[in-house]
Amino acid sequence: MADYAVTPFHLFGVRHHGPGCARSLLRALEELQPDCLLVEGPPDGEDMLALLLADGLVPPVALLVYNPDDAREAAFYPFAAFSPEWNALRFALERQIPARFIDLPAGNRFALERPAEEENGAGRAELAGYEVPPADSAEAVAEDAGPSGDPLDWLGRAAGYGDGEAWWNHMVEERGDSLELFAAIREAMSSVRREAPARVRTANDEHREALREAHMRKCLRQAQKDGFQRIAVVCGAWHVPALVDMPPAKIDNERLKGLPKIKVTATWVPWSYHNLSFASGYGAGVASPGWYEHLWQSPGGDRAIGWLARAARLFRDNGLDCSSAHIIEAVRLAEALAALRERPQAGLDELTEALRTVVCMGDEAPMQLIRRQLIVGDRLGSIPEAAPAMPLQRDLAQQQKSLRLKAEATQKPLDLDLRQSNDLARSHLLHRLKLLDIGWGALNRAGRSAKGSFHEVWNLQWEPELALAVINASRWGNSVHEAAVARAIDKAQSATSLPELSELVNRVLLADLEAAIIPASRALEDLAAVVSDVQQLLATVPPLANIARYGNVRQTDAGMVEHLLDSLVPRAAIGLPGACSTLDDEAAQAMREHLVATHQALRLLARPNLQEAWQQALNRLAQLGSCHGLICGLASRLLFDEQVASPEQTAQRMSQALSVGNDPGPAAAWLEGFLNQSGMVLLHDPQLWAMVDSWLGTLGDDNFTRELPLLRRAFAAFSMPERRQLGERAGRSPTTVLKAPLPDWDAARAEQALPLLRLLLGVEA
Repeated sequence: MADYAVTPFHLFGVRHHGPGCARSLLRALEELQPDCLLVEGPPDGEDMLALLLADGLVPPVALLVYNPDDAREAAFYPFAAFSPEWNALRFALERQIPARFIDLPAGNRFALERPAEEENGAGRAELAGYEVPPADSAEAVAEDAGPSGDPLDWLGRAAGYGDGEAWWNHMVEERGDSLELFAAIREAMSSVRREAPARVRTANDEHREALREAHMRKCLRQAQKDGFQRIAVVCGAWHVPALVDMPPAKIDNERLKGLPKIKVTATWVPWSYHNLSFASGYGAGVASPGWYEHLWQSPGGDRAIGWLARAARLFRDNGLDCSSAHIIEAVRLAEALAALRERPQAGLDELTEALRTVVCMGDEAPMQLIRRQLIVGDRLGSIPEAAPAMPLQRDLAQQQKSLRLKAEATQKPLDLDLRQSNDLARSHLLHRLKLLDIGWGALNRAGRSAKGSFHEVWNLQWEPELALAVINASRWGNSVHEAAVARAIDKAQSATSLPELSELVNRVLLADLEAAIIPASRALEDLAAVVSDVQQLLATVPPLANIARYGNVRQTDAGMVEHLLDSLVPRAAIGLPGACSTLDDEAAQAMREHLVATHQALRLLARPNLQEAWQQALNRLAQLGSCHGLICGLASRLLFDEQVASPEQTAQRMSQALSVGNDPGPAAAWLEGFLNQSGMVLLHDPQLWAMVDSWLGTLGDDNFTRELPLLRRAFAAFSMPERRQLGERAGRSPTTVLKAPLPDWDAARAEQALPLLRLLLGVEA
């Protein structure tokens, strides 16, 4: 046997998700031909190993272990095609070799982590009669952090690399397979654990690691008791020294005695390369999964040419110039950099620098495309139908298939035409998922997706963590429709504000949840009958008006909200003057937002009885001195826009509000409210422009100097282009503004067309 067989069992220390480790491990297992395989992983998930050879299980995937009663207690154990553990497990299952997981069970880990999140501060000893070191234990708190949290950083820095990840990448993953690799890893890890300064970690982290290694040793001893002679152990490189020098079994048994435990369930879920780049489950991630996949698929030959060819294709597909000459020069530069750095061949760092220099001319922006698409990658795995799943998961998968909505790791825009039955069904599904807090799609409110159109634009991106959201939503029902109805009714019963309920009614209608409409609307009616807060009443009107105005677009019955508007709008109008009478500056700004939104909603709704009540309230607010200047000016402007107040009446109000006898503060607030942050309207409304211009023209020199700061404050809300156009128009002479050149008409030529026009229109001469 090779040099690694120096213990009663055979240790293979790996760095998770490494193609170099995986290739060397497969060679070592072929030589060893073990009769038992022990892999670092959660024993709670051993039942899922039977699916490892299923055709539908395509990496990257993750073993999900979770608490079925509370899906927030969960852990993912991801695998890629180049992960050493994945290849070792497949090696064993293909040869019918017994395979076991030896890490600390997730049920124990979840139970141990519970007290840290509880507000009462109960310790683990109080929960399960189990003692843990205190947080300030001297033996648990490290004294020196080292370069970073990664213990391999000491080796990387000593070898001249920036960090341990880069060192491991060049020394292990980018090199050919070697049977001597694992003996070198064991020696390196023993030196690091023995001589490197301790890492700064909490007492709980240190204790949990001690429990994990104790459980690994316990599983090793059990495998030996079961009579296995050639035991192969695959674990993280950091744990190898702890398994080589094993303490007496009594110490480990005492440490593991009485551990608290909860019931957990395991299943397979799709994973993505984006998520693989973060630490999860094993506590390890890989910064460049796309590059590692390239290394795994290119075991021999010149991998640099293949990588740069893929980069060139990506550049060209995105409209960037990249010729064959670029790639040739980039290969030469990468090889030269590798030779200068005394490396056997160009690695990811050299190839990236060569691309940035030769193809991108030093520009970092195009390299973000390389990082996103090649270095990290956008691959998303899949799982077989035989994998355990909640009924809600299966229903969602079936709807995704029938509606042709593929779950993808990359963000993808989806433009839905609600006049098409399939697109309308897609919209209903996405809105139902939003009600269930399953954030697969985000609704884009811009462009053609604006309210009232026949289009909705969504941004879809499936994140692997959404599997937990689906599991968590399963408690509401076994299908998406059933769960969304139950969730909507629960929200309606627990809502405490009118805006929340009105928005819920809107979402229920968008999701086409007929069974939830009556409970949600009844809860809205009941709360509206007792609420007297005018701001809540105003915030309720826009969502309800949107339903009443555009319900037919989405084929929903909006008639049930119309009687609510008939009661809410008059009540809000009656209480509005009193609610605005004692506002400070901050409250006035908040009230302004409500007034503008409500006014726009009622204007679109175009119901005379509601508009009349609303305009009467605005007339009372427009009376000078009745409320805060900002609200008074805004009311005057809204009445002017609706042509309820004549230009003369509005000019009189402006003159009164901005007269010399008034305080500058209220006057400035009135002008700010009247202009209403609408620079373009001031430019394109001749009446409004003439009114402001006329008022300014009546001011003397002293009064103009006094009003100038007020104008600056009011105009500060305008954008720079708007202010520039306002200045340009003010700089033009009145004659230029009012007079325009008359067209040079030739009456005789114009009359020649009259007979033909009469003939076409059928009009007698």
